[in-house]
Amino acid sequence: MQKFIYKLYKFMYGRNGIDELYKVGLILCIILSIINIFLNNRILTLIEFLLIVIIIYRSLSKNITKRRHENNVYLKQKRKLKNKITLIKRKWQDRNTHIYKKCPKCKKVLRLPLKKGTHTCKCPVCNNKFEVKCRRGEKVKVEVIKNK
Repeated sequence: MQKFIYKLYKFMYGRNGIDELYKVGLILCIILSIINIFLNNRILTLIEFLLIVIIIYRSLSKNITKRRHENNVYLKQKRKLKNKITLIKRKWQDRNTHIYKKCPKCKKVLRLPLKKGTHTCKCPVCNNKFEVKCRRGEKVKVEVIKNK
């Protein structure tokens, strides 16, 4: 058994191996397989097969720089999506106390206190000054009214 593990280790030396994109591809393949059990679709079977080939090709590839670039592109897109979802959650949690505005120069999203009127705001990133208009000035209470 030790010889087999050593040979496998020697074979995988200098190859890409498993990364985040590999894991996502594998999970996607499993999900497609489960769906295909119920649908029994030939096109879905072909997509599964191609996905398995791509996963195996990526993990056994010796062009590590290209595979790392692909993985980094995936991680960058994943990070963008995660940041957008976090911002939406935060906006919802702060909806009664703060407003969120983008700086017109650097496009950085700023969290500002909810005060009625027109205010001059300074971006901490690019030091750009711009005006922010806020139409509501006090906390909005959300009440649930039950019908009896």
